[in-house]
Amino acid sequence: MENDETIKYEENLIPYTREQLVGKVQEKLDDKRFQHCLRVEQQAIELAKENDYDVEKAAIAGLLHDYAKQRSDHDFIKVINDKQMNPVLLDYGNAIWHGVVGAEFIKDELQIFDEEILNAVRRHTVGAPYMTQLDQIVYMADYIEPGRDFPGVDEARQITHENLKKGVFFQTQQTLKHLVETAKPIYPETITTYNAWQSAI
Repeated sequence: MENDETIKYEENLIPYTREQLVGKVQEKLDDKRFQHCLRVEQQAIELAKENDYDVEKAAIAGLLHDYAKQRSDHDFIKVINDKQMNPVLLDYGNAIWHGVVGAEFIKDELQIFDEEILNAVRRHTVGAPYMTQLDQIVYMADYIEPGRDFPGVDEARQITHENLKKGVFFQTQQTLKHLVETAKPIYPETITTYNAWQSAI
């Protein structure tokens, strides 16, 4: 990516300036995770520009996507139970929860209610059969940000910059493959996402 770009919030999507939101995110994360969020913010800006999407909204969702990543299991389980979320969630863990349940922390603690932004946070861990352009941008920005270094990431970057939707399918396919190879449980929505996107590409 080119030089980091600081976005000035002008659309009144959230009740904060960028500097204030950065501070709120930084309070909840260690430095390594916080730096990842800043890189995802920048990657989301780049993908938004490439796909003629609202840069400010993409930047906010990218910055917020891991807001709840370092909460305790107890905190997540309490929210799942208190808000009567899908009980299937209780069979999984942080890898799923920090997106699907994490949006509830953003609503309750930050008073951010923009459903597009919240859904992008919810869906960045497991995808969805239908994903808005913002969902796709955050899903892929998280996967290909410059700090990522895993087999296939360069291919993922190339595919995503050429065709965002094909990037979404590539990531979903690779994630499923990894879960199968490492004998990890697969959240049902991940399989639904794969099936939907496989037929869409």
